Amino acid sequence: MKRMTLPQGLAPALSALTAALLLSACAAPEFKQPQMDVPAAYKENQAPATPLVQTAADGSKWKQAKAAEAQPRGEWWLAFNDPALNGLIGEATKANANLAVAAARVKQARAIAGVAEADRVPQIGVGVGAQRSRASAQSLGLAQGSAVAPATSYSANLTASYEVDLFGRVSSNVSAARSDAASVEATYRSVLLAVQADVAQTYFRLRATDAELETLNRTVELRQENVKVNQRRFDLGDIGEFDLARAKTELATSRAEAIGLQRQRVTTEHALAVLLGKPAAAFTAGASPLLDTALLPTIPQGMPSTLLERRPDIAAAQRTMEAANARIGLARAAMFPALTLNANGGGVSDTFSDVFKWSSRSWLLGALMSMPLIDGGRNKANVTRSEAALEESVGSYRQSVLTAFAEVEDNLAGLRILAGQTAQIDDAVVSARRSADLAQKLYTAGRSSYLDLLDAQRNLASVERSAVQLRGNRAVTTVALIRSLGGGWDSAAQ
Repeated sequence: MKRMTLPQGLAPALSALTAALLLSACAAPEFKQPQMDVPAAYKENQAPATPLVQTAADGSKWKQAKAAEAQPRGEWWLAFNDPALNGLIGEATKANANLAVAAARVKQARAIAGVAEADRVPQIGVGVGAQRSRASAQSLGLAQGSAVAPATSYSANLTASYEVDLFGRVSSNVSAARSDAASVEATYRSVLLAVQADVAQTYFRLRATDAELETLNRTVELRQENVKVNQRRFDLGDIGEFDLARAKTELATSRAEAIGLQRQRVTTEHALAVLLGKPAAAFTAGASPLLDTALLPTIPQGMPSTLLERRPDIAAAQRTMEAANARIGLARAAMFPALTLNANGGGVSDTFSDVFKWSSRSWLLGALMSMPLIDGGRNKANVTRSEAALEESVGSYRQSVLTAFAEVEDNLAGLRILAGQTAQIDDAVVSARRSADLAQKLYTAGRSSYLDLLDAQRNLASVERSAVQLRGNRAVTTVALIRSLGGGWDSAAQ
């Protein structure tokens, strides 16, 4: 029978093709960025396009993002021009417990990446030992019961081993560990931004509560004056007991509201203490009413596409996808041969002084090729699991992006609506003050009832409290917008 032969040069080509197919079969698939429907502009952004760099009301610089989520985020809180806020954020950055936990996780992830990197280089070790033993006579081929003297041996060895990365197991593992570390670092930046934003928002809530308390205290003082006036007029017989009783009721009600608001202030103060890493009993915030929000910085939103670069949580989701993609290659490589090279050299002697002599030398060189033959489908299942993990991470990434867009739109809409409310409530405050002044004069002149005066004063107190609450909401929402945009990007502030 005639043997079939391949044309000259075809056999090497087929061998190379087979090797290439094997390598491609186990290598990690090429990572493809998920396609997202990114809008050209934010729907709620009614302002004209912002320049690359914008100056806030206090002179702080705001800069649109560059294509790197690891860029330093500027000290965005300086735009509020509030020394007290600057100090609180500095304390929280140093002592916040959640931030310390996130920093420790970064160290762990970097160490794990270092462990994976170690597989790229040969593993070299040294061993020095001594051994004393006595063999049986029978094992030495001697007659049963023959005397065998114990022997002592000394050894010194240098060992080396190295796994040849034939099918990408090592490189895939390193890539996955690096991406995991990058994800954890991005999560740390997300926690840092969250802590800083929480401190700022809690601080502004505390100041808004102080302003609201100040308004209530003025109302209490007004009610006390009304009680004095009505008590004097009742004693003179100018009015009946009904007006005096109503004045006392209004005074007690206002005092009760002020006491209730103190509970809200204390709770907010305690929350701020936790953010600063302090026991609640060891922290006291002085009263500092939020009097005016006219100097709140105007935040440039940039383009929606830059949000994918600026948000640290989106960056973390991105790195998680890349790690999951690399682990597909790691799972595939387990189905193919692994080649390990080993070397061992040293000396063995019955006296320690002779161990390092040339006559005592010993050495070993070896190579081990291993691969699974029957594993019950374990490796194939691991590949399927890795592919499903990638699908999960892609879904999480898409959800993170959609949530980020929604948060920006929510805060833009919030600031726009709050600005409209503030304009209307400012007009209402002016009208309510005028109405209360006229009601006081008419009541003093005896031309209107006390109920008319109470109605005007209640309306003024309600409108003033609404104005104070809007101030706090605008400041808190401004911080929320900064947070949803991923923070500031002024590297000069670092």
